Parts: sequence; structure tokens; C-alpha cells
Amino acid sequence: MTVRMASRKTVRSGFLLGLSLATMLSGCDMAPRYKPTPLKLPENWGEQGVLRAAHPSDDAIRSDWWTMLGDPELNQLEDQAMRLNPDLQAQAEAFMQARDVAMEAKSHLYPQLNGMAAGEKYKGSRHRLWRGAGSQGPVYMSSEQYSATATWEPDFWSAIRNKVRMSKQRTQEAAAQYALARLSLQAELASDYVLLRGLDAQDAVYKDSIRYYQTAVQVTKMRLAGAIAPGMDVSRAEAQLYATQAQETDIKAQRDVMEHAIAVLVNEAPASFHIAPTTRLNFTEMQPPVALPATLLERRPDIAAAERRMAQANRAIGVSRAAFYPHITFNAMTGFMDNGFDLASLSNSMYQFGVQALLPLFQGGLRRAELQRNWSQYRQEEDLYRSTVLDAFQEVEDNLTRTSRLKTEAQQQSGAVDAALRTQSMTMALYTGGLTNYLDVVVAQVAALQARIALVQVETRAVDARVQLIRALGGGWSRAELPKPDKIMPFHPLQYGNLRHAKPLAGIDTNADPASSDLTGQGVSKTSQPLDRTDTPR
Repeated sequence: MTVRMASRKTVRSGFLLGLSLATMLSGCDMAPRYKPTPLKLPENWGEQGVLRAAHPSDDAIRSDWWTMLGDPELNQLEDQAMRLNPDLQAQAEAFMQARDVAMEAKSHLYPQLNGMAAGEKYKGSRHRLWRGAGSQGPVYMSSEQYSATATWEPDFWSAIRNKVRMSKQRTQEAAAQYALARLSLQAELASDYVLLRGLDAQDAVYKDSIRYYQTAVQVTKMRLAGAIAPGMDVSRAEAQLYATQAQETDIKAQRDVMEHAIAVLVNEAPASFHIAPTTRLNFTEMQPPVALPATLLERRPDIAAAERRMAQANRAIGVSRAAFYPHITFNAMTGFMDNGFDLASLSNSMYQFGVQALLPLFQGGLRRAELQRNWSQYRQEEDLYRSTVLDAFQEVEDNLTRTSRLKTEAQQQSGAVDAALRTQSMTMALYTGGLTNYLDVVVAQVAALQARIALVQVETRAVDARVQLIRALGGGWSRAELPKPDKIMPFHPLQYGNLRHAKPLAGIDTNADPASSDLTGQGVSKTSQPLDRTDTPR
């Protein structure tokens, strides 16, 4: 008895020693130190036409940057899109799923406990083989048991911890992707709205020209009736009128299509959505924000997402390195088993515990190939990160150029409109007085209409360039909005309720607005009314 007790103590001591050793070794991190290659950036932007030299103390872009356009109806549409757009809500669910994947990875750090209960009843044949005549052996047998098992894999080489860190970084990437989707939605809606208002302004110009051409047709007919003008003048006037009416119809078709696109962005069926037309562009000339080139790395969600992918690739190297070392698992089981219901008796108890160590000896280069592939993927992510930064700088510089040049172009085109309108008026006056032919009038009318339409298009592009510049600068987002690693887990290990929706994190909420299922727009509260824009077009 004494020898048996000593043997048990020895086994228990060895088991506790193994657990202690596992705890000490579980702090080894095989991932290389994460230190991305620093990028040398320019001190300021190349295009200084609309941006002055920036300083670190300058204010960042407002999160509701579109309000700088001064259009209450656009403000209401942006608010509706942020609450109801289905693509944005789907991106929020992708973020939620990334949080759950991180929780799944973290669960492997804890012991896995399982309970089991079973009951079975057997009956054998009385005439089975080898059962002799008059045999008194049992025919019936029952077995009832319950047990508990525990399995734990000590994270000696931080393979599990690195997987958890990768999952957290992937969640941060999903948060950056959500911010990118939100920024893209904001910019796309603002751009579509600006283009729609530009089409409204073009339609107003066509309507004004049509009225003018209708008057010209009447003048040519009166002169024809007085035998002081040929019938060819009437034909030319009518051709000019009908061609302009056809162009106006095409503009209306473009406006309808643009309105349908806006309807989808704000979660409404196009059939039930309408924006009242206006007669001219009436946006406030917002000043582009001031920002240092270096701050672009902190303000662009796509750059943040690329950096998080690079961090994940770094952790993957640690996971592949850990695969070269022993894979150790502790397991234990205890319970009771009997052929009746007297299970609580110690004589019916059972248990087992053990340790398993698996060390790869020869796998034909499998582990080395995985390690080399992960190093290559890390370098690939570094290259893609640098490419993303370069693309971001190009977008900013492109829109700085557009903003600057289009402002000058609009001023120049405005002078062309003034000259064309004067020529049109003088030519019509000369024709009415019989001092010139109607062909000169048609040429002047075409030039005036083209100049006015070109001016509206340039002004529309100038407003859109400012919208795209805000988008290129990050639209008011900051890297500080990424969720903190210690806040990512959606619930606690011992939490078993309220699992349908996790608490909002980093401003991302998966609780859908009740109005999102109403595609008629009737359930959406209007926070503002459209401006009354009945200004006479130029």
C-alpha cells in the first residue's frame, strides 16, 4: 500500500512539474519583431494652387465633411445612407464575423472541458454460437456511465497567441475596410448628387435656349410672311429648335439614371424616390483642408488596412516557425461506470491522464516551404503597402491639380459665355433689321449654347474635384478610430446570453435600423427640407 501511494505521488508530482514547465515555456514568441520599413515622404504637396503649406497643428477634416457644400438636402441623404445602406450594413457584419473569428482563435488558449453521459442495454441470443445447452451465462447486460474530459495545449512557442494576434489584426483590418466602405459611400453619394445638380443646371440652360429658339422661329416665320426672308431661314430655325429639344431630352434621361443610383445608395426603390430639380448649381465653395503628406498614412483607411495585412503576415512567420518544435498536449478524464445506477461508488470510478508530444522529424521540406512562403508573403504585403501609399499620393495630387485648374478654367469659360451671349444678341438684332443672314444667327446661337453648357460642366467638375479631394485625404477618418486589441473580443468566455449582437465597437453597430426594410422611404424621417431653388439661370 505504501509503495502504491508513493507511486501515485510521483506521478502527480511529474504532472504538476510538466504543467509548471508548460506555463514557463508558453511565453516564447517565434514571430520576428514587427518593424515595417519606414517610407521617406515629401514634406509638402507638389500642387500648391489650393493648399498652403501645412503644419502639424492644423485641424483635421470634419467627419461630416459634406456639410461644407452647404446643401441641406445632401445632408439628409448622407444621414439616410449612413443608417440604411445595405452594403455598409453588410460590411459591419463582416467586421462582426472577424471579431468572432478572433474569439474562436483565443478559445484554444483555455482548457477544453467536455462532459459525457451514456446508458446502454444489450441482449444476446440464447442460441448464439459457443453457447452450450444448459449454459447459465448472462443474456442481458447494461452499462451506465458519465465522465468529464479535459484537454489543454500549452502554447510553448506562442503559435496560438500569434494566431490570436493575427485574428485581432484581421479584425482591425475589417474595421478599416468598413471605414473605407463608409468613405466610398459618402463620396459616391456626394459626387452623384453634385452631378445630378449639374444635369439640372444643364437642363435649365437648354430650356432657356429652347425658349429663345422658339422666339427665333416666330421671327423667321413673320419675315417669311412679309416676303423679306427665304423659307430656308425658317427651316434653319426649326432645325436648331428641334435639335436642342432632343439634347434636353437626353439630359433628362441622364438625370433619371443618376437619380436611380442615388435612390439605391439611400436604400430606396427608384420608383418611389424623387429629388426635386433645381435651376442652377448652388453649392458653397468649400476650402480644401490643410494637411501634411505624412498625415495621409494616418487618415486613409485603405493604407491602414494594408498595414494591418502586413502585420498579420509578420505573425504568420511566427506560427510557421513554431511548427518546427514539439507539439504537446495534456489530457485527463475521470468518471463513473456501472451496470446499474450505483455510479457514485468509488469502486466504480475511473480516470486517466497523460501527455502527448509530437515532433516532426522528416516531412520532405513541408515546414521549410511554409516558412519560406510566409516570409515571401510578408515581403509581398510590404510591396502592396508601398503601392497603396503611392496610389493615395497620386489621388491627392490628381485632385489638387483638378481643383486648381478647374477653378481657372471656370473663370475663363465664364468670359467665353459673356462674349457668346453678346454675339448672339447682336447677331439676332442685325438679322431682325435685315443686315445679315440667318446662318450667322445659327452659328452665334450654337456657340452661345455650347459655351453655357461647357461652363456648367466645368463648374460641376470643380465641385466634384473638391469632393474627390476630401475622399483622397481620408474624409475625416483617423487611424485612432481602429478598435483597440483588448476591446475586440465580442463576449467573455463565461458569457452565454446576449449573443445575437455584440456591443458596438469603433462606431460599428450591427443592429440594423428598423427603417432599413422599408424601401419606399416612407419610414425615413426627413431631417431637412430641400432648398427652394428657383433662381433664373444665366
